[in-house]
Amino acid sequence: MTTAHDARAPHDGAAANDQAAPHDGPAHEGLRAALAAAPVIAILRSTSATRFAEVTDTLRASGVRAAEFTLTTPGVLDALREYAADAPPGLALGAGTVTTPAEAQAAVEAGATYLITPTTSAEVIAEAVRLGVPVLPGAYTPTEILTAWRAGATMVKLFPAATGGPEYLRAIRAPLPGIPLVPTGGIGAADAPAYLAAGATALGIGSPLVGDACEGGSLAALADRAAAFLDGIGR
Repeated sequence: MTTAHDARAPHDGAAANDQAAPHDGPAHEGLRAALAAAPVIAILRSTSATRFAEVTDTLRASGVRAAEFTLTTPGVLDALREYAADAPPGLALGAGTVTTPAEAQAAVEAGATYLITPTTSAEVIAEAVRLGVPVLPGAYTPTEILTAWRAGATMVKLFPAATGGPEYLRAIRAPLPGIPLVPTGGIGAADAPAYLAAGATALGIGSPLVGDACEGGSLAALADRAAAFLDGIGR
């Protein structure tokens, strides 16, 4: 499996496809370490962020090391700020559905250590670079993926992944082998091994993993799902 570390090289514009991650730092290494331990980003999206802390704690106790608090959830910045103030070591705490530079800045000020976007937004990528945090822009086509990478993406979120499946990921990686890709959208536990075998650096997983836990569902059931998911990918 290709990792973000494998993809790093001097960024001078001369290498084939400009496939070099241009930005490094403590936050970047923290995210890479979390995904090396368990290659999954748990996506928390709900009608309320009141249970995000409990859900994140449960996921971490089960072995998941990266969580994404989505900005479309009411109250999410307060939840992010409160959780980040006493976040456990080894957890990569990010903000998702970031669509503007202002949102990027607000999320980082609240404690996000990385940013995820649904689109290839040059402005948001530039703001993340300015703030010194990893950014995973959403992209789907080869042109979008390469554009995001050249703009400064740490990794690229392949979204929506389920429309093409693992074979599309494999096809993309043939001409762009050095760009770390994180397929997201519609990936179930049964699909995860195939995406990783096709070369995914990590996977973004929402409802198939989190289920109804953010809405008051069983945390014990969440722990069971997380354990089963990690077992299924050999972690």
